Amino acid sequence: MVAATALGAGSVAPAQVVRVSPTDQAVAAVANIPTPEPLILQQTAKDPLAPADVAGNEDPATTPSNDTDTDETAPVVDRNASLAETVAQLRRADAGSRELECLAAGVYFESKSEPLAGQLAVGQVIANRADSNGRFPSTYCGVLTQRGQFSFVRGGRWPSVNTNSLQWKNAVAIARIVDGDMRQSNVGKALFFHARRVSPGWRMTRVAAVGNHIFYR
Repeated sequence: MVAATALGAGSVAPAQVVRVSPTDQAVAAVANIPTPEPLILQQTAKDPLAPADVAGNEDPATTPSNDTDTDETAPVVDRNASLAETVAQLRRADAGSRELECLAAGVYFESKSEPLAGQLAVGQVIANRADSNGRFPSTYCGVLTQRGQFSFVRGGRWPSVNTNSLQWKNAVAIARIVDGDMRQSNVGKALFFHARRVSPGWRMTRVAAVGNHIFYR
């Protein structure tokens, strides 16, 4: 068994995600159950791991977005559209739920500079872990905060995100695509990945190389 240790940014150590269904959300709304604050934006003065939000540095006039839709009015996605077209349609600043925010955070911090196909592959690995029947935590947030797996997570928290940035909105779109099974990545059932620049010597089956990452199962 390969030890679960942090391998630095861009890698997931060999070591899951309860999805919040629309029905559960409706029940919570009727019961007037408070919704947890999003992890990415939750900050307190006593928490040194939660730095201040990064000021927006993009021109809203030149940054395409699709922030007006809500879960209740989500657009109907054409499954024959290209990945880029689907991302453009689903792009928004608000992930809509804590679980999708965690999934988007994984995509953002591990692959925000990658082509969309690479971001989709990273998101797919997080989802695969959540669906792995006990091998990993069963929620996106659980997968992301599992100890020793993602180097950008410290004490169950990660750096603040400029949610007005195009990269974050793309990550949210990718998270929605993965969570909705709108498009499959060519990494299949991969559960691990690392950046091309490192060679951890994992004795696992290599599945694919996408963007700057190599994927294994």
